[in-house]
Amino acid sequence: MRGSTVLPGEPCAAPREGEPPVHRLELRLPEQVPFAAGGFDAMGPMSRADYPHRHTFYEIVHVVEGSGVHVIDTERYDLRPPQLGVILPGQVHRWEGVRGLEGSLVLFTPEFLVDGPDDLGLLRRLGERPWADLDGAAHERTSRLMAELAEEYRGGDDGFAGVLRSLLHVLLVRAARVPGERVGAPVRGVAGEFLRLAGPAAAEGLSVRECAGRLGVSAGYLNEAVRGATGRTPAALLREARVREAQRLLVATSLSVRQVGARVGFGDPAYFCRFFRREVGRSPGDFRKHHDHPAPSIEAGE
Repeated sequence: MRGSTVLPGEPCAAPREGEPPVHRLELRLPEQVPFAAGGFDAMGPMSRADYPHRHTFYEIVHVVEGSGVHVIDTERYDLRPPQLGVILPGQVHRWEGVRGLEGSLVLFTPEFLVDGPDDLGLLRRLGERPWADLDGAAHERTSRLMAELAEEYRGGDDGFAGVLRSLLHVLLVRAARVPGERVGAPVRGVAGEFLRLAGPAAAEGLSVRECAGRLGVSAGYLNEAVRGATGRTPAALLREARVREAQRLLVATSLSVRQVGARVGFGDPAYFCRFFRREVGRSPGDFRKHHDHPAPSIEAGE
């Protein structure tokens, strides 16, 4: 994935003007493995970043101690260890008011997965319930897996990348078993490809027809495939992704409403406001004003 990983010493990608910084995953040389695992201290200060930022990679976090709040997009999750969290590429997140935060992290890009379509589907669904409380047994199993991943990563013995992929697959499957909202079967084929494209496509303002062109199918076929797999139309999923991105920008930046609309593909600010109100039930300005805990402002240039 272009732009997902960088050489050591270049941890951040330049964001678009006025948007949160983008953290990228450093490559481990000479193997160039797009993966990292370890505790918060081993990962460095950015692992506890208290400012809004995005990732180009996936992050799984196992919190074992600490208090405070973890913010993902517009949702706030109180720390009540032990807990397991999943942050998807493109989401805006930060740690807020944390004290004594301890635990371990696993960072990786999609191409590192052992079973691409299935594991990507699990991750997407885990992202729909990104913060889960763990009971004693789940906490112990997760602790062992996270420790094995960190040890294997640090050791770098022959074949370590394959071992890491296998352990990561086990972690995802077991995370899906944590009690909570049921995680369904992975969505495959063209529908799965569309779901992975939907977020970036919405941010670019692409239509269903343009998405179908990128996937090499007709708009009619894409509509049938996505509706059959998800029960929803591609247009509805694109609208949802566009709203989610607009909400992120309204909460995590000081971009004007006009600028936010432009970033999600609306050239007409009035039309963006009508669209947002219809989908969310309030205007963009009202949504920003009444957000309970606004993020620290990121200065926006004109």
